[in-house]
Amino acid sequence: MKYILVTGGVISGVGKGVIASSIGTILRSSGIRVTSIKIDPYINIDAGTFSPYEHGEVFVLDDGGEVDLDLGNYERFLDVKLHRDNNITTGKIYQQVISRERHGDYLGKTVQVVPHITDAIQEWVTRVAHISVDGDKKVPDVCIIELGGVIGDIEGMPFVEAFRQFQFRVKRENIVCVHVSLIPQPKATGEQKTKPTQASVRELRGLGLSPDIIVCRSVTPLQDEVKNKISLFCHVAPEQVYCVHDVSSIYRVPLLLEAQGANDFFIQRLNLNIPTPRPRRLIQRWKELADRYDRLLKEVTIVLVGKYTKLEDAYASVIKALQHAALAVNHRLDLKYIEAADLEQATLHEDAQKYHEAWKELVGANGILVPGGFGQRGIEGKILAAQWARTRKVPYLGVCLGMQCAVIEFARSVLGQKDANSTEMDSGTTHPVVIDMPEHNPGQMGGTMRLGKRTTVFKTEKSLIRKLYHSKGTVEERHRHRFEVNPKYVDQFEEKGLHFVGRSEDGERMEIMELSDHPYYVGVQYHPEYISRPMSPSPPYLGLLLASCNKLQQYAARGFRPSPRMSFCESDDDGTYDSDGDEVARITSKTSEVDLTDKIGDA
Repeated sequence: MKYILVTGGVISGVGKGVIASSIGTILRSSGIRVTSIKIDPYINIDAGTFSPYEHGEVFVLDDGGEVDLDLGNYERFLDVKLHRDNNITTGKIYQQVISRERHGDYLGKTVQVVPHITDAIQEWVTRVAHISVDGDKKVPDVCIIELGGVIGDIEGMPFVEAFRQFQFRVKRENIVCVHVSLIPQPKATGEQKTKPTQASVRELRGLGLSPDIIVCRSVTPLQDEVKNKISLFCHVAPEQVYCVHDVSSIYRVPLLLEAQGANDFFIQRLNLNIPTPRPRRLIQRWKELADRYDRLLKEVTIVLVGKYTKLEDAYASVIKALQHAALAVNHRLDLKYIEAADLEQATLHEDAQKYHEAWKELVGANGILVPGGFGQRGIEGKILAAQWARTRKVPYLGVCLGMQCAVIEFARSVLGQKDANSTEMDSGTTHPVVIDMPEHNPGQMGGTMRLGKRTTVFKTEKSLIRKLYHSKGTVEERHRHRFEVNPKYVDQFEEKGLHFVGRSEDGERMEIMELSDHPYYVGVQYHPEYISRPMSPSPPYLGLLLASCNKLQQYAARGFRPSPRMSFCESDDDGTYDSDGDEVARITSKTSEVDLTDKIGDA
């Protein structure tokens, strides 16, 4: 097993996740099997109880693991399916060591950070690195490990010490250390400063780890004299100082690293066995994707009506899914955020300007998305957004709570149940159209929701969503929720045209809702954004974008099959032009390339 350790310096959020994912992408382009591990030094057991404003969205895996949003980056970039153990936290490590101590595994010894905690970290990494993530049970060739935080953080010290020891355990020729650092460029002088990077590398080397590669994040491309200075003071060759400056899209980051020789360096340094001839189509598809993104001219406006709009990362996977779908329909995404509470009458009395601006954005949208969330704040604003979309025939997608809001609005407006509500918002409602699940345990917060991959069974062949999925009868998606539509009201809804076309295997849980006589009014109880990929957009999101661009009928006329103008179609051609003369890069495979995200989660 070969290992690549990615650390960060100067500031957090410098882009380690994107760099780690990009390294994995260029290695996969050479036919190397890659897995990833994200280390978060916080004491929480997992990310499940985080506020969206703490660490962005909570990403959910197939096995129900609630993890850091960086694992979403890895899955999208590498097109793999990770496991909950691919996310290591201080809490998990200490919990494991304390459990062993209670069972007497240490035979009465004093349990200490060194060696017991550091040994537990190394054992965890070694075990998880050998777990297949491609679904074919083959062991990966390379494990990329991202150490969260910044070198020098007190909570990260046990992990740094563990990897200092680890490099001797696995031998120096089997591990590479990549240090990602910031190169500030003050506006007053415009000069690129290297001192913060020098200090960061000095501290890292003082802790026993010497970087093989330094990746410099900067606003503009790194000047040669700056690169040589970093090489001189940081003990690396000039060709091992890489620059990742700000670019037009995240799709260009793997291309930047590839152009600077990163792929050849890793292959030689780790003595990796690669297929002959080396497959390179994957990196070419990344280039086509990046070029395509830069060429898009037409825009489609989607408004996201949410509760955590002050932090983009709170909806990271949702945003990526919208971008993937927009790219597929040859449009640049113009995404606008509306704080749900700003649509409510209470805001009109408190801040009329904010109220009218929110409604102006909603009214001007080509499509409306209401994502998941928890709690009562802003719920009435989401319901109003659903009502506007339903009555004005505006394409609408409700995800999780967004579906529940559409159901509540329909019950109030169409069924005449004026106090219809969710028991989450009003436990005393006489019409509980949304209820908590029987297995929900309100006494404990972490890991008590319906989590992970579940099967949805379609109840009719006439379903629009079923056709978008090209499903033969079932579909598997990831869930994260505590409440669901009350099955006692389903017959009343369906009599009035709101159909629950997808249900759980036992038929008791409503998974997919569609409104008849509407261009696109869809709700899903699961979170389809978690498995969206740049080359394989999520069908519910694709449907929203097609409807918002007035292309859904054309798509349906082709039997819900992509045309040569759609970015995820199969073709052997190098390029073509769409009906409006916009150049479109064709993709020769449906394999997802995964796009990079920095940080995100759904709370």
